[in-house]
Amino acid sequence: MSTYSVTRSALIPAPAKDVFPLVNNFREWTKWSPWEAVDPALNRTYSGPESGVGAKYAWNGNRKAGAGNMEIVGSQEPENVSIRLEFTKPFPAINPTTFTFVPEGTGTRVTWTMTGEHKGIGKVFGLFMNMDKMVGGDFEKGLASLGAAAASRKA
Repeated sequence: MSTYSVTRSALIPAPAKDVFPLVNNFREWTKWSPWEAVDPALNRTYSGPESGVGAKYAWNGNRKAGAGNMEIVGSQEPENVSIRLEFTKPFPAINPTTFTFVPEGTGTRVTWTMTGEHKGIGKVFGLFMNMDKMVGGDFEKGLASLGAAAASRKA
C-alpha cells in the first residue's frame, strides 16, 4: 500500500489560547477552512458536543466539495487536536489529521498534518497525483486564514 503525509506549518501571530478554539470547534471552521468557498450551497451537519472529543461534522456538496465527515478523537488544550477525517465522495478514504500548537515568540507555530493510504481506485489515482502538491496549497491557504481569524478574535 502506498502511504502519504501532507504537512504544513505557519507562525500565527496570536497565542495558542486564541488559535486552538478555532480548530477544536467545527462550527468555527467556516471562518478559516480553505474548502468553505468550494460550494456555496454546502450542506453541513454538526453533532455531539460543540467542541473537543466527540464533536462531529458532516458535509455533502458539489463535485468539488464531495462528501464526508470528521470527528475530534483527541483534544489537549492548547497543544493539539486529532481528527478522524473520512471522505465518502468522490473517493472513500480515511485520513487521520492532526493540528499542533507550539508557542513561538509572541505567536503560535501551528502544524497541520494529514496522513493516508491509497487504496482501491484511490491507489490508481495515487500513481498520477501527488497528494502533497494537491492538498499542500490548501493547507497553506487555510493556515493563513486561521491566522486572520485568530487575529480578529483578539481585536
